[in-house]
Amino acid sequence: MQELKPALKWAGGKTHLVPRLRELYASHRHRRLVEPFAGGLAVSLGLLPQCALLNDSNPHTINFYKQLSQGFTLEIEMENDSECFYKARERFNQLIQDEGSCGKEQASLFYYLNRTCFNGLCRFNSKGKFNVPFGKHKTIYYRRDFREYAPLLTSWEFQCKDFQTLELRSDDFLYLDPPFDTPFTRYAKDDFKWGDQVRLAHWAAEHPGPVVASNQATERVSTLYTDLGYALNIIEAPRRISCTGDRSHALEIVATRNL
Repeated sequence: MQELKPALKWAGGKTHLVPRLRELYASHRHRRLVEPFAGGLAVSLGLLPQCALLNDSNPHTINFYKQLSQGFTLEIEMENDSECFYKARERFNQLIQDEGSCGKEQASLFYYLNRTCFNGLCRFNSKGKFNVPFGKHKTIYYRRDFREYAPLLTSWEFQCKDFQTLELRSDDFLYLDPPFDTPFTRYAKDDFKWGDQVRLAHWAAEHPGPVVASNQATERVSTLYTDLGYALNIIEAPRRISCTGDRSHALEIVATRNL
């Protein structure tokens, strides 16, 4: 199966971790891959599982992937221009307030905003409105035809719900990539706070199948996963988001169970 690149620009994407995850998943390819935090799909597109359950708390992300699975092409105006960007952002916020998150136009606008906004951030305020500013990129490549994604994505299941409500099979290969333990947590309308980090780690620890989790290597994250019996590795990874231009490496944990 042809490997495809992530369609969205994703701050905190896991492309750098895919080679390590391929090693861990190699002997488990008969298992369904489950990602409660699908994000930019870098892991799923890197591992190419035959069967996958991909969830995300952000309904606009899932709507975009569902559109991809149907053979998606874009017809909206897309320019690397602030006036065009803010006009599109206003239209996007109007649509999601009036009609919800589902539809081709919403997905088209979401793609354009994602490619054009600052640092590929995906951030919503408490009212559910996208509020990332214009990115001021020198050049941007906008893609309009995503039909080659459809054959692969139609074989995967996409959901948008709280991770704890996912219906897992006992032999699922579970990969966790939650919002990192940082001050920025409003990836969707609702925050993903420390209590959610704890809830996630405990929920996954009860899964009888293989579990792999990645997160920022803060002291409390490392302690949480160690106390629950996960095996921990600390790795260097590209810095997630930097407003100062600092692109030095940051430390991440890769926690595993039942491998």
